[in-house]
Formats: sequence, C-alpha cells, structure tokens
Amino acid sequence: MSTTALPRHHNGGYNAEETNAWRNQTRVFLQPIAAPSILGLFGFAGATFMVAANMAGWFGTPTSGLYLFPFAAMFGGLAQFIAGMWSYRARDGIATAMHGMWGSFWLAYGILWLLTAVKVITLPAGEFPELGYWFLVLAVITAFGAAAAAFENLGIFSVLATLAVGAAFTAIFYLTGTSGWKTAGGWVLLASSWLATYTAAAMMLEGAAGKVILPLGHLNKRSNIPGRTEHIPLEFELGEPGVRHGQ
Repeated sequence: MSTTALPRHHNGGYNAEETNAWRNQTRVFLQPIAAPSILGLFGFAGATFMVAANMAGWFGTPTSGLYLFPFAAMFGGLAQFIAGMWSYRARDGIATAMHGMWGSFWLAYGILWLLTAVKVITLPAGEFPELGYWFLVLAVITAFGAAAAAFENLGIFSVLATLAVGAAFTAIFYLTGTSGWKTAGGWVLLASSWLATYTAAAMMLEGAAGKVILPLGHLNKRSNIPGRTEHIPLEFELGEPGVRHGQ
C-alpha cells in the first residue's frame, strides 16, 4: 500500500480532491468486522453481573455456582474469548489482552464448578488461597489494562479500573476467608458490569447509527458529543466493494 500525507482542514476532514488522491494512490484489501468489544463487553457484563450479584447477597446461596457456571462459561467465557481473538484481528491490543484473559478465566471458572457438580472435587466454604491467587493475578493484569485504556477511552478505563478493584477485593476474601471482602468485591464487580453494559451499548449504537448516541470519553478523537460523527470514513460511495453492510 502506498499513500501520501495530506493536509487536513480545520474541521478535521478532507475535501473531494484530497479524497480522490487517497483513492488513486492507495490499494486497500478490506475485511471489515464489527467492533469485537461489543460482544466481549456484553459477555463479560452478563456473566459478571450474575456471579457478582450472588457474591453481594442479592440472591442464592454459596452453592449457586452449580447453576451459574454454564452461563458464565459460555457467555462470559467462550463469547468473550472469541471477542478477544477478533480484537487481535482488529489490532486492538487492550481488547485482545482483556477479553482473552477474562474469557479464559470464565471458562476456567466454569470447569471448576463443573468438576464440583460431578463431585470430582469439593470447594472450600471459606478460605480458598488457590482461587485467591487466581483473582490476584487477574487484578494485577487488569490494572495494567486500565492504565493503558486511560490513554484512549474513559469508558473502557472505567470498566477495567472497577474490575481490577473488584478482583482485588475478591482475592482478599479467598485469601483470608473474611466474608465482608466477598460482599465488597461483589458490589464493585456489579459496578464494573454496569459500566461494561453502558460501554458496549454505546459502541453498538454508534456502529448502527453512524454517529455518537452515548458518549464514551474518547481521548484521541474529535468529539464525544451525541449526534456528532466520530470517524471520517475513507470509502467508496456505496461502501466496501463486495460487502453488504448489515444483517
């Protein structure tokens, strides 16, 4: 692909002559995909909400994991892991790491409870250091993900920051057996799931409407004002050749 650097107008756009120059000097092979984080964040939000609500005491018992793990493994695990792999294709390092890591965690969580359901293992009722270290690792890596997201997107940053804190609180609970940390971790993880739902919805609505509906706090774009167009597409008038947009 060969390109030339073109000056941009004060409004951030290109005029027709400049756009034609791009078209004449650029060869593009297109494989358009939807934003993978829409699937990843919705999958994360659903699984985290169900498990965190149980942790916070909203419903169920300590054995509710026997009924929640299929949903958590498929919705939060498989769906999110797939989103992580497509994020790799979209060259989004943060989404690749976070969805891939948390998708793997939810799959492992499902396997853990599956082994419990078939009575291969018995989970401790209180202190559980092994699982505590699971969450400790997740908290540290997620904190780095939040730090990276702070350079790009306040929506993703808010999801990852609360997720890191919630994972840390949950780690303390499993390491010490103190029930108060479990409740606190559940509430913080609930907040993360709500923020993830908002962020995924904002991305989905922007993709469908072609303009901002719910602001996400992008730090490297022209605006975050509802009704404004965030992107300046460089494309043929009828869209991508050979690709039909939509379902």
